[in-house]
Amino acid sequence: MIPRPSLPELFPDFHPEWILAEDADLIVVDKPAGLSTHAPEADRIDDVVTRLRAFLRGRGDAEAYLGIHQRLDRDTSGVLLFTRRREANAAVARQFEGRTVQKTYVAAVSGFGDRAPRGTLRHRLVPAPGGAMRALAEAGAGREDRGARRQDRGARREDRGAGREDRGAGGQERAAGGALAITRYRLLERRGDRALLELRPETGRTHQLRVQLAAIGLPIAGDPLYGGAEAPRLLLHAAELRLDHPATGAAATFRSQLPAAFEAWLADAPADPYAGGVAAVERAMREAAERRYAVARAGDTTAFRLVHGAGDGLPSLSVDLYGEHLVVALFGAGEGEPGAPPRDVVLDAAHRLGARGVYLKVRPKHASVIVDARREEFAPRHAVRGESAPEELTIFEHGLPYKVRLGDGLSTGIFLDQRENRRRVRELARGARVLNLFAYTGAFTVAAVAGGARESVTVDVSRGAIAWARENLDAIGADPAAHVVVEADVFPWLKAAAQAGQRFDLIVLDPPSFATTKKSRFSAASDFGALAALAFRLLAPGGRLLACTNHRGIARAKFRRHLHEAAREAGCDVVQMKDLPDPVDFPSEPGMDPHLKSVLATVGAPAARAGASAKGAPAAKGAPAAKGAPARGARRGAAAPARAPRRGAR
Repeated sequence: MIPRPSLPELFPDFHPEWILAEDADLIVVDKPAGLSTHAPEADRIDDVVTRLRAFLRGRGDAEAYLGIHQRLDRDTSGVLLFTRRREANAAVARQFEGRTVQKTYVAAVSGFGDRAPRGTLRHRLVPAPGGAMRALAEAGAGREDRGARRQDRGARREDRGAGREDRGAGGQERAAGGALAITRYRLLERRGDRALLELRPETGRTHQLRVQLAAIGLPIAGDPLYGGAEAPRLLLHAAELRLDHPATGAAATFRSQLPAAFEAWLADAPADPYAGGVAAVERAMREAAERRYAVARAGDTTAFRLVHGAGDGLPSLSVDLYGEHLVVALFGAGEGEPGAPPRDVVLDAAHRLGARGVYLKVRPKHASVIVDARREEFAPRHAVRGESAPEELTIFEHGLPYKVRLGDGLSTGIFLDQRENRRRVRELARGARVLNLFAYTGAFTVAAVAGGARESVTVDVSRGAIAWARENLDAIGADPAAHVVVEADVFPWLKAAAQAGQRFDLIVLDPPSFATTKKSRFSAASDFGALAALAFRLLAPGGRLLACTNHRGIARAKFRRHLHEAAREAGCDVVQMKDLPDPVDFPSEPGMDPHLKSVLATVGAPAARAGASAKGAPAAKGAPAAKGAPARGARRGAAAPARAPRRGAR
């Protein structure tokens, strides 16, 4: 049975402070960035509409009716209005459809230059590849940037007429070259090359403000789709909404305060997120937790990452949630190392989130200083704030149980960044023979067995890890005769398995970035290709290889190249190679590659495979296990970069 959600007070249905105004007819909210207005998928629970309805039901409103008349892009923040009674719909719909509702946005841009402080943008918008839009300038519209205030003042009557024309023309105006988009802009503030603009759209088109500003060379900061400058988020905010109240007809204005991220970006000064002390760090942690709402409230997962370094605005720090306990990891935090997060500030802030206890992991910049990862200076055995957890704790991930040990060295027994890849393995495993390499505590094998794998082999060089894997498999009732665990060095095991004619339908290859044993050294940067070639040789026709690395020196394109070369060396025909996304709780730092590179490669009919027999009876389960395997090296690399926690942070 899965326990109650972890720290439920961190993940309420809806934050009351998000409600700007409410009466019998309307409810107006201040939507945060990163939250969809209304998700189309029926099983999604993390959009505004679903969460607000749950909040209203919690207050005793059984129907919790919400009429949707307005949408904001997921990454746009600000004023969002809903009707609360069906009787209010007609009056509100008339105003939105008639474009008498006045919407005001604020956007942050760079490169404003000597443009006029106000103007009108007129374009025709047409679809573009990748879900984007493209803006085609109207004839004579090139003057809007140099343009005169006379145009801005005098064009209102013209644009109202154009609006009527646009509404009435329907398909005709689209066929003539796209949907008409009109936006007025005004310079609010400028500092150096950066500026804040007030935007008032006269029409309502998909991505209208984003694509129109990009079309005149002013893409919104934090908008990679349209070439915007790097920023911690899309810097577009719905600041004000004006309309007539549906019941009284009186003018109503709703405003949302501009988020602090806009001022910080405009100032263009590096801010220390830890300078504000415990309260500021706690606030940043709570904001990061809010972005994990869907994971926390799914009902089947009790362990995930709560804060992922600079991707959540708190560099050199990760915070993981395990049930009611937190594990804080500080990177570049060895003795005498400058620039590390302030330890006590971070630990106090984490404890204030409501956790029963907080554990600490210290990861120096240079892994070589770690001789024993279980030393108290790197990984205190007991919680450093609050109560300690039991020595062995069971957490759940997509409903499956895994044993973890929060005080047992730098690692806990599961790598949380692989949660969605384990779900994929579970979906692919039915009837398959599965091989899990560098298996650690066998989490991928647990997922495969739960998905219906007929057989599995779990290989790791560490005796302690492989015993732990056996315990995890026993906990779900896996047949030890069909699902074997092998203590062995992976490289010689793979060679022996190929010689024995072993074949697998699904192979998981997730090695450490660096490892040293008594007999060998491994670096993903130089050795991954050779390792992948050995794995490809063991794939059955139509089999799949899930290959992963979090080595920061291997970009996604380079990783794919390694895999293609490995497949050719092994004589495999790769019919599909698919990049897999990171889970939502591991966001990338702006401008940086994803935390984890994962590729699912599918092979076709066997070619002439180098160094392997395509036929031959399989050897006994686990037969190639190497004896006297060298001691296990540092798993995933003990150190992590100062700004982006990686595999050592798992």
